[in-house]
Amino acid sequence: MTRAVILAAGEGTRLRPLTDQLPKVLVPLASRTLLERQRSVLARAGIHDVHLVTGHAADRLAASGLPSFHNPRFATTNMVASLLCAQPLFDGGDDVLVAYGDIVYQPHVLAAVLAAAGPLAVAVDQGWQRLWALRMDDPLADAESMRIDDTGHILELGRRASDVASIQGQYIGLFKVARSFAPQFFQPLLDMAPDAVLEGRPRDRIFMTAYLQHHIDRGVPVRAACFRHGWLEIDSLDDLQRYQQALQQGTLAGLYDPQA
Repeated sequence: MTRAVILAAGEGTRLRPLTDQLPKVLVPLASRTLLERQRSVLARAGIHDVHLVTGHAADRLAASGLPSFHNPRFATTNMVASLLCAQPLFDGGDDVLVAYGDIVYQPHVLAAVLAAAGPLAVAVDQGWQRLWALRMDDPLADAESMRIDDTGHILELGRRASDVASIQGQYIGLFKVARSFAPQFFQPLLDMAPDAVLEGRPRDRIFMTAYLQHHIDRGVPVRAACFRHGWLEIDSLDDLQRYQQALQQGTLAGLYDPQA
């Protein structure tokens, strides 16, 4: 079985004013909220044990009926610290699927992650350039490194990339922790000193990609669950506007089908 935890604590500053009083997961995309879209795909895969990590505007999520963990320090911490609030889910009873709250994805994306074996499996879009070209004028300005070896395991992710040719895909904010590894997932974080720094950031503000890289560097096999297209990140008002324009022009479905 698989549990899911959706990280919904962030303030979503680049989506203001939509997120002045709302968490990002309640922002609508083509008339349905991001949370509704994630829950629908999860349910179709048989995943009904869904949890939230809340923070900003947490009260607005009560109507979802989903169990939640609250990060009271959401304004000063980052996603790894938020996920740590959900540590009770990582007891080894089930696999744990972790999803950012500002993404949507189609069933084949989720299926790729669920089918991937190993302690950690990370969703990797190998067709990322088309989405980045839609979202921004200079795709390389926001793209991050992704190197995968011949066995399908990730060697490096989340770092600054110098050229497109060296990027074998993009991390999308969706990964699975196998039940056998779940009780160990947070141990490197818990072992860090309070003043520890990882990839230039203090312990409480570590990026998720840096923490996954930390596992890789420690010898944990991290499988790349590869696919092409079928997801979106909704990080800014500009993202929403560009997606809406593509939807009206009939070109969005090639990247993400809102009806799927």
